[in-house]
Amino acid sequence: MTALLEVRDLKVRFRAKPALRAFINRDPNVWVDAVCGVSLDIAEGETFGLVGESGSGKTTLARAIIGLVDVAGGTIRFAGQKINGLSHQAMKPVRRNIAMMFQDPIGSLSPRLTVRSLVTEPYRIHGFNNRYRDAECRRLLGMVGLPADFAERYPHQLSGGQARRVGVARALALDPRLILADEPTAGLDVSVQGEILNLLAKLQDEIGLSILMVTHNLNVVRHVTNRVAIMYLGRFVETGATEEIFRQPRHPYTAALLSANPEPDPDARSERIELAGDVPSLLRRPAGCEFHTRCFRAQSCCRDAAPAVTVEAKARLYTCHFPLGLDHDVRDNAA
Repeated sequence: MTALLEVRDLKVRFRAKPALRAFINRDPNVWVDAVCGVSLDIAEGETFGLVGESGSGKTTLARAIIGLVDVAGGTIRFAGQKINGLSHQAMKPVRRNIAMMFQDPIGSLSPRLTVRSLVTEPYRIHGFNNRYRDAECRRLLGMVGLPADFAERYPHQLSGGQARRVGVARALALDPRLILADEPTAGLDVSVQGEILNLLAKLQDEIGLSILMVTHNLNVVRHVTNRVAIMYLGRFVETGATEEIFRQPRHPYTAALLSANPEPDPDARSERIELAGDVPSLLRRPAGCEFHTRCFRAQSCCRDAAPAVTVEAKARLYTCHFPLGLDHDVRDNAA
C-alpha cells in the first residue's frame, strides 16, 4: 500500500517552564523531549491507532503532524510532500487535506458561534465563496446524522454525542484525506461511543478517509484500527497489526495495558499485570531501557543499555531485551 502519511524519526522538544527550570539547578536551558524519534506510515483508507498513558506524547505527535507544534527533527511527508518546516501560507493548502478532531467535544467548539458558523468556518478560513455555505451546512449535518435545524443551536444546547458529531462535520467540511482524531470517544456514554465509531467507519467506507486515532480506549483500538503503535515516554515501544499485538504482545508495557482492559466476555479470565511505581518524569528519564523502573521482567542489562529495535514479519516492531511470547532466559545476567 502507498503511504498517504509518512513520519520519519520525528522529534518534538519543549523548553521547561520557568518554575521547573528554577527547581532543576536553575538552568535556563532545560528542555523536555516529548516525542523522541518516532516513525509511522498511514495508508489511504487505513485507521492507525496510537495508544499510551497520559503524558506519553500521543497528542503532541498528532499536533506536530498538522503543524500546531514545532518539530525539532525528522520529517513529515503527506502525499509525498514534505510538510514540516513549511510557512503558514504554504501549509494552508495542506490543512485542507488534514483535519483534526480535538479531545473535548464541547470545549473545542466556540460557545459564541452557532452550529452553522462552526461547521462552515473552514470555508471562511480558506476563502471559499459564501454562496453555498447554507447548503454545505445541511449536507454536512446530514452526513453525521443531525437534523438541519441543529444549525441554529449553540454548543451549550448540545449533548456530548451531538457536539462530537458537529466536530466530525466540521472536520469533514473541506473533504480531507486524513483525520487526526484525538480521543474521539472521550467523555461519551458507551452507547454514544459506538454511534460515533460507527459513523467514522461509515464515512471511511464512503469517502476513503484515513484516520490517526489517539485513544486510551483499547476496545476502540481493537475494533476499528488496522495497525497500532504503543507509546511510552515519547517513544514507540511496539507497533504492528492490531490483532497480532492483542493476541500476543511482545513488550511488557503492551501486556500490562491489555491486562488492565475490561474484558467483555464474563467467562474470560486474565491476570492483571501491575506496573511498579509511576510514569517517570520526562526531565529525569531512566538510563538504559526507560521502562525498566516499572517492568516486571527487568534484569540488570535493562538498567544499563537501551534495547535495539527488533523487526518481525509484517512490519511488527518492538524494543525489549526480553520480549514476551519468545523463548528467552530472563534470569539476572549481571556480571
